[in-house]
Amino acid sequence: MIPGGGQPNMQQLLQQAQKMQQDLAAAQEELARTPVEGSSGGGLVKATVTGAGELQGLVIDPKAVDPEDTETLADLIVAAVRDANQSAQALQQQKLGPLAQGLGGMPGLPF
Repeated sequence: MIPGGGQPNMQQLLQQAQKMQQDLAAAQEELARTPVEGSSGGGLVKATVTGAGELQGLVIDPKAVDPEDTETLADLIVAAVRDANQSAQALQQQKLGPLAQGLGGMPGLPF
């Protein structure tokens, strides 16, 4: 209910919701293009993911490669990807958090 007994302006609410959806889509697009890096083993393995969490690249220092110990290399790779994904999630929260909260706060919208 609007103070003073007036009805909310539905056209204005719809325009605000549409703008928020456009802003959210733009932020998601930006995340999909933004590279985020993670590493492990003191930089022996580096993983690059998009801000949306898609693995884009993996760099392995030759010093990390031991044919007798592939388990350690696998662990380093998993740790580097996990580190990059954690950074991507932080970036998502930074970019999308305020927008998603704004959309969720609008009555009648399924967010």
